[in-house]
Amino acid sequence: MKTHTLVFALSLWIISIFAAVAQEAEMDKKRDLIVQAEKAALKAEVDNINKRLDNGTINLQEAEGLKVDAATKHALNIENKVAILENRVALNERNGETVESKSKFKITFGDDGLDFNNSNDTTYKRKEDIRTYSSFTFAFGLNNAIADGRSLDDSPYKIGGSRFAEIGLSWSTRVFKESNFLRVRYGLSFQFNGLKADDNKYFVENGAQTELEEYPLDLNKQKLRMDHLVIPLHFEFGPSKKIVRDDYFRYNTENSLRIGLGGYAGVNLSTVQKLKFDDEGQDVKQKQKGNFNTNNFIYGLSAYAGWGETSIYLKYDLNPIFKNNIIEERNVSLGIRFDFE
Repeated sequence: MKTHTLVFALSLWIISIFAAVAQEAEMDKKRDLIVQAEKAALKAEVDNINKRLDNGTINLQEAEGLKVDAATKHALNIENKVAILENRVALNERNGETVESKSKFKITFGDDGLDFNNSNDTTYKRKEDIRTYSSFTFAFGLNNAIADGRSLDDSPYKIGGSRFAEIGLSWSTRVFKESNFLRVRYGLSFQFNGLKADDNKYFVENGAQTELEEYPLDLNKQKLRMDHLVIPLHFEFGPSKKIVRDDYFRYNTENSLRIGLGGYAGVNLSTVQKLKFDDEGQDVKQKQKGNFNTNNFIYGLSAYAGWGETSIYLKYDLNPIFKNNIIEERNVSLGIRFDFE
């Protein structure tokens, strides 16, 4: 479990920072330019102080004091100008501005502060239209299994105790140039589907079959969890407000109806059964790892509908949970979904 958790955390970390690596490298270059410019200015100022000392217009003590003041000033200049740069970038990102670079980047410092230009080589402007937005997706709720000829009332799994969760990154791209009514939402998600058996039962592999059997001791807890890595794809419908400015426009979907229809496909990363029981007064916890004859390839249908960032979320696996069982069971989940853009 520790290895799987580490792989999951590392994968999510790599995905979440991949897009930021290039931007941070560019920011480092700009910070270096600021430092180099201030160092050059400090060197010129120190050279001037040394000339005054050689000419006898100031004494050694005065020269040392002026050098300390100059070093302090330029250190503060670096600190302030880097802060201005970072705040400028944050402001541009928040308002959808981008940098279109034609050749070499140049920074100049004037009386009015930090200026970005390179004599027609680099132009800073807000991108007129952004068709793709990224978001963080999180969902959770109830999970169970549906079988032919069996209702959820007859399910051998606890309705309230069986749960699911989903976490991932997604991107939403507008389909039509002049309308934002239809979008395609796609991404990468981790799904965790859990089943808790009722009536003191647990899952047992009997050859190619996976069956529920009575546990010989009283179980305090039983849970089968399947961890999946999937690629979701949805067609998203809903109105949005078009915001038009002098040199750009945006579509705003906040406080708007949102409906998504689609599905997902992926792989089963691991299957784990957890048992907790008392054995002669001892609190025992067991973690059983194995495939439990679960399907390695996962695919299904999903839909969501809601307002703004929050939606009701329904997903249904088309593949059976267990490969060779006589009665085919399929995961079904219902919960709440959040898409934070």
